[in-house]
Amino acid sequence: MTVVDEPVGTVGEILPILRRTADNPSAFLALNQGNEYFTAPGIDGVVTYRPFGNRYWIQFAGASAAPERRGALDAEFAAAASAAGRRVIAVQLMRGDALRAAANGWTVNQFGTSYSIDLADFSLRGRKFVKTRNMITRSRREGVTVSEVDPALVRDRLAEIDASWLRDKGWHVKEMRFLIGEREGPGAAHRRTFVATAGDRVVAYVSYAPVFGSRPGWLYDLTRRSPDAPPGVIEHIFAEAAETLRADGAGWLHLGLTPFVGRDQDNEIEGAANKLTGRLVDLIERRGAFLYPAAGQLAFKLKWRPQVVTPEYVAFPGRIRVRDIWCLARATNAL
Repeated sequence: MTVVDEPVGTVGEILPILRRTADNPSAFLALNQGNEYFTAPGIDGVVTYRPFGNRYWIQFAGASAAPERRGALDAEFAAAASAAGRRVIAVQLMRGDALRAAANGWTVNQFGTSYSIDLADFSLRGRKFVKTRNMITRSRREGVTVSEVDPALVRDRLAEIDASWLRDKGWHVKEMRFLIGEREGPGAAHRRTFVATAGDRVVAYVSYAPVFGSRPGWLYDLTRRSPDAPPGVIEHIFAEAAETLRADGAGWLHLGLTPFVGRDQDNEIEGAANKLTGRLVDLIERRGAFLYPAAGQLAFKLKWRPQVVTPEYVAFPGRIRVRDIWCLARATNAL
């Protein structure tokens, strides 16, 4: 087992592996601060995880390796966890990862859904985008302009937006971590940041992370706006950034995972799903806005008419324990 946790080493050693082997659109988020990395001799690949307490390793996404080597890397990581006395919870697995986990006796449930746009077909023409075009027009009439920036040059203003955005959500709302990216940290130099400016003030921004694999492009990741930003600024950023990324040769714009939405019984893996966990996901989608604003996120993503809808999964070795759910919620800052 090799653990790489020094920031420079993270980018220098882990990013090339992700470029070669990752197929999860969110794989770049493995570079978040606080993550650790497992590699095995003879396998070109990596498993990303985060220790939680003294008993758990929370795994992010599936093993990044050549498809024929992912099962072997799964087995090596499971053996290392067992030797360390750690129980693994794996979150944000793609379908292939989930099937491997189920074949190894894990309990697997759909955790949410991710969405992707083929930029070759991206357009805001037509009746279905009338409301979106109107929002963008309103933003422009308010004097808002959108540009790509070096975030280091506006770091203080972006930090102010982060703080005001979270305050505006209310005292009970926490910012999710682990499953979303970060504005700074080891991978910052590889991101692209677009800002909305009103007059001489930056009022909103969106950060994009690179995506590798079969649908390469960019991941729409961090989105923040000041409470007093004009309506339509995020739609304005989204549309102009999409055109810029396409012009630069990107094939896909991935909108990322929305937890607790889109669960479909047809997506569950027969014999591996836990009915209680499925009901809990459904309950949070219907009534859990105080925990996570899934409905608002889903509505925003669907307005862009994504062509690809992908189920994502959470997996537990053997039977689920009550403590598993609590640890996952704490590790992601949902509680």
